Amino acid sequence: ANHVPDLFARNERLVCIFDGPAGSYAIILVGAMIVAGIETVWSGQVAPPNKLPSAIDYGTAIELPRGAEMGRFKLGSTVILLFGGKTMHWHKHISAGQSVRVGETIGALQGS
Repeated sequence: ANHVPDLFARNERLVCIFDGPAGSYAIILVGAMIVAGIETVWSGQVAPPNKLPSAIDYGTAIELPRGAEMGRFKLGSTVILLFGGKTMHWHKHISAGQSVRVGETIGALQGS
């Protein structure tokens, strides 16, 4: 990522905003240039044919049980998590730039 200027701004992106017990947070799915697409469990393939940015309001709340699948890449890529303030307590074994696997615990919400 350090060698490609504006990498995360150039690739396909899906920004999902959620409200949880500790407040709002964002999960950003960044599909690499070779990724065949991004899917969510609530809408299937998310890829506007014209590649222009768009916003979709689903009207009703989408609720996911803890640990449930949210979506997937049709080939690997990057997920960015954004939490406000000191909401998240990251586990000591996690460091910047480290790869993690599906289902691996990376932290806990404060107070949980």
